[in-house]
Amino acid sequence: MATKLEKDLKRELSIEGEPYILAISPAGLKLTQKGRRKGQELLWKDLVSGDAALATALNASLKNEQR
Repeated sequence: MATKLEKDLKRELSIEGEPYILAISPAGLKLTQKGRRKGQELLWKDLVSGDAALATALNASLKNEQR
């Protein structure tokens, strides 16, 4: 049986040599660069509904337009 997620769980990981903090909460996921407050957030309801894929595609297209 799995343990219910009732409070935030934080873990540090390295992406391309840079330290990041992954926070998993009952609301969703948040990935921030260590020492920063702002980061990428993904809500569970968006992931389940498919809105997360749509948001990812939109963000990617906006980044390509800025180049």
